[in-house]
Amino acid sequence: MTLKWSRLYPITQLSSPWVTICCERWQNEQGIELDYWRVEKANSVIILPVWRHFILLPQPNFRVGINQLTDDFPGGRVLPGKTLQESAVEVLQRELGIIAEVITKINLLNQDGWIINSSFSNQKLYAFSIEINPNYFVIPEKVSGYFRNNEAGITALLKRLGCLQCRAVLLEWLTNQLLIE
Repeated sequence: MTLKWSRLYPITQLSSPWVTICCERWQNEQGIELDYWRVEKANSVIILPVWRHFILLPQPNFRVGINQLTDDFPGGRVLPGKTLQESAVEVLQRELGIIAEVITKINLLNQDGWIINSSFSNQKLYAFSIEINPNYFVIPEKVSGYFRNNEAGITALLKRLGCLQCRAVLLEWLTNQLLIE
């Protein structure tokens, strides 16, 4: 079923490199005019890093919106001019100090991206798993947790992850692991 909404005209727009706030006048299928506000965010990447059969967590991040530290997988925005893969590698280096030369495998887990808050925003989230050369020594000060890739490790990791998006990345990765085996 196709709804016949029409965009009549823009009302206002406020832009930055990472986010644009728009207000537009739309007309719905009954002819009623509505003002529609939305936030256009830059797409994001979240990386599940694997090293020596361990999933790594970087140091906790402070989240202003909830006023607390949270344990999350490395993640960040896809900046203009960067590919998804380039962004994932840059995020991994920024958050865990892992350089591109020691990455042995990069796997995009969701080809089309997941739509985040689609009624208010047009952001997509792309998930990666990245395997790190087992001969490389990670920087201990950058890592807050090492979780073995087994049932006990995944259970412990789930107890640490409060972020729904990070939990979705873990689930997607686990599903892909089961499909490979």
